[in-house]
Amino acid sequence: MKTARGCLESRIPLVQHSRLPTFERLRDGGHEVLTLELATHQDIRELHIGFLNMMPDAALQATERQFIRLVGGCKRIAQFYVYPFSLDGLPRSDEALAYIERYYSRFPALQEAGLDALIITGANVANPGLEQEPFWNPLMEVVDWARKNVASTLCSCLATHAVLEFRYGQRRVPRPRKTWGVFPHTLVDRDHPLVHDVNTRFEAPHSRHNDIPRDRFEAAGCMVLAESDIGVHIAVSPDGFRVIYFQGHPEYDTISLLKEYKREVGLYADGARADYPPFPVDYFGVQERALLNEHRSRVDAARLRGDAIPAFPERLVAQRLDNTWHDTAEAVVGNWMGLIYQVTHN
Repeated sequence: MKTARGCLESRIPLVQHSRLPTFERLRDGGHEVLTLELATHQDIRELHIGFLNMMPDAALQATERQFIRLVGGCKRIAQFYVYPFSLDGLPRSDEALAYIERYYSRFPALQEAGLDALIITGANVANPGLEQEPFWNPLMEVVDWARKNVASTLCSCLATHAVLEFRYGQRRVPRPRKTWGVFPHTLVDRDHPLVHDVNTRFEAPHSRHNDIPRDRFEAAGCMVLAESDIGVHIAVSPDGFRVIYFQGHPEYDTISLLKEYKREVGLYADGARADYPPFPVDYFGVQERALLNEHRSRVDAARLRGDAIPAFPERLVAQRLDNTWHDTAEAVVGNWMGLIYQVTHN
């Protein structure tokens, strides 16, 4: 398998082929997004990517933006058409259902039109076994279809666990405690084209309670490309390309872990969580931890007195945070796009 080095000179524009608000938000943020009219007047090859978004309502639009931004940040000669869709049966509010109905594609329509690649997000779970989740059967229908009809599928976090179990019978195992934070990783296979020009050591965010250990990836015949002390981060299917597995969250924004931490603090303040949440590993600096420890003292004092809970200092903390993973994530996804381009256009 060759790398797509000849495609590194030009940034692929995203194509705004629908009214999805993410396209406007990315354009406002400085990303190149072509209107459909402009795209149709350019003699540039196209890549059509499905995006199965199973995230809960609170993270639905943020996850959508994160992955589409990653795809749009790739440097390859083509135009990207990204088609978000979701699954029936996932617990949704009326507002989220209306958003999906208005802006998302339907899977049968995408099956008929065809896709070059597919991205599958994680999802929240409520049952002991993944096969008990309402999304299990619909998800496996998508996975089965993709295996025969797209060049490659990228699985994120829980999607990785579901596909490993469905395809190879390799079940995930609970971790002793939640793996939460930003962790250093090392490339295991430096020659694989998916990690071409990626630093041999890099960081990536994780937020998960479960794990597919390395020996279970290897029992499935998968190749591990990057790992750390907390386990495998990137692996690929036995053929080296048809399925890409992430256990972490390379798509995360700089403030994603901050928002998760804020949510957990809110649960504690409301009495829905017994213990105060620990800091995500290696994410907050000394000053940020001091601000957040002060907030904890104020929360505990307010609870004791029965007063209103003080506002979380999100803005103060957010402006101090560093992002140490996005460039690596963009490089890996860019290499993936380049490989898909080769397979579908050569």
